[in-house]
This record gives sequence, structure tokens and C-alpha cells, in this order.
Amino acid sequence: MMEEGNFLLAFLLTLFAGLSTGIGSTIAFLAKRTNTKLLSFALGFSAGVMIYISFVEIFPDARSTFIEKFGEFNGTLYTLTSFFGGMLLIAMIDKFIPSAENPHEMRSVESMDNEKKALNFRKLYRLGIMTSLAVGIHNFPEGIATFMSVMKDPGLGVAIAIAIAIHNIPEGIAVSVPVYYATGDRKKAFMLSFLSGLSEPIGALIAYLLLIPLLDSGSFDVVFGAVMAGIAGIMVFISLDELLPSAEEYGEHHIAIYGLTGGMGVMALSLLFLI
Repeated sequence: MMEEGNFLLAFLLTLFAGLSTGIGSTIAFLAKRTNTKLLSFALGFSAGVMIYISFVEIFPDARSTFIEKFGEFNGTLYTLTSFFGGMLLIAMIDKFIPSAENPHEMRSVESMDNEKKALNFRKLYRLGIMTSLAVGIHNFPEGIATFMSVMKDPGLGVAIAIAIAIHNIPEGIAVSVPVYYATGDRKKAFMLSFLSGLSEPIGALIAYLLLIPLLDSGSFDVVFGAVMAGIAGIMVFISLDELLPSAEEYGEHHIAIYGLTGGMGVMALSLLFLI
């Protein structure tokens, strides 16, 4: 059951996860080269946390909720429908964002420096603006995922917030660097990157406002179960479509897998000590 008293913690963690795009912006300005090993490990770790939590904790909890209401077969069917519905939602968002502005098309500091030489300033500025909008669209369902997870279980929610924050860092690079190269204004580039993460707390507020009226109704558990199963689908899709391929793109395959395993291991131990 969602505890209303967790609202402030849930909102602050969602805000932290969303505004981690600003960390990526800072790294882009301070680092002359991308630390591919660290980034590969971090992205793999984030994917490991998301995948493990989705399949071991969130999906089973949602399924239990549905089975209690609708029985074994129908409950499982509704859980699967919600899970793959979450995947479909994030896949459709991906589909309608051009690859050049898609935040899933990760860029290193060096590659963005090359783009500066290849593109004119107007195109670079447009790339930065469109990437910012794309990041905002992607972060909206992620904000709902973080917020709802914390409201349900603060311990799990913290882990999800950290995982999403890690995966927002390269997106901050993708937003800020082209704007900086086009305008020469570090402040503008940083702020645009920072603000692109605000859609996560906005998603959190919308989720809260929609669910609060249902708290005392008999339909709350069903709606909450569907949302959580959908969140599991979103996180698995993000991990497989974005985080692991991005880690591979940086050319550190085994380090990414070590990160993936490490993320799963940390979550397994965390859940063990929470029992």
C-alpha cells in the first residue's frame, strides 16, 4: 500500500534523479576526455539495478495484487498486459523521436567536439534544443517510476532513483555540449541540460494527483498494481534498449557486464537485509 507520508521523500528523490542531467553537463565542461571505463560500469550497474528490481520485486508484487483481486489466470494476464504496456509506451516515445535528437543515441565529449567541426552553429543549437525536449519526454515516465516506487517502498525507491540518476548523466552531456558549442554560453547550456530533467518531478506530481483520489477506493490496489507492472516494463526496456547498448558503444563490453552483475548483486543483498 502506498503511504501518503512518503510524498516528500518520493518527490525529492524524483527531483534528484531528474536533475542529474546537470551532473552530465558539469562533466562535459570539466572533462577533456570521457572516462569510458567508469561510464560503462555505471551504465551497466544502473541496468542491473533496474532489471533485478523489476523482475524480482516489482513484477511479483503487481502480480500478487492482481491475483488477489481477479484470481490466478486473470491476475497474471492483467500483470503481463500492464508490463508489456509499459514497454510499448516507452517504445512508442522512442519511435517518434528522430535518432539525431534521441537521448538514447549516446555521445561522448570527444564525439561532440567532432560534431562541432562538422556542423554549423545553427544546426548544433537546434540539436541541443531538440535533444533537451527529447530528454524531457523520456524522463516523464521515468519520474512516475521513481515516485511510485518510493511511495510503495522507500528502500527500493532509493535504489531506483540512483539507477535513473546514473542513466541521466550521459543525457545531460548530449543536451549541454551542442548548445555550448553553438552559443559559447556555458550557463545557458548548463541550465538547459538541468531543466530538461524537470519533467521527472512533473511526472511525479501528476501521478500523485491522479492517485490520491483513489486512496480510499476499492480500485486503488488495482490501479497501483497496473502502474507498478507498467513501471517494471519501462525499466526493463530502458535497460535493454538504452543502458547496455550505450555501455557497449563506449567500447567496454566486459566492464559493462561487471557493472550489470554488480548492480544485481547489490540489489540482491539490499533486499536480503530488508527481509
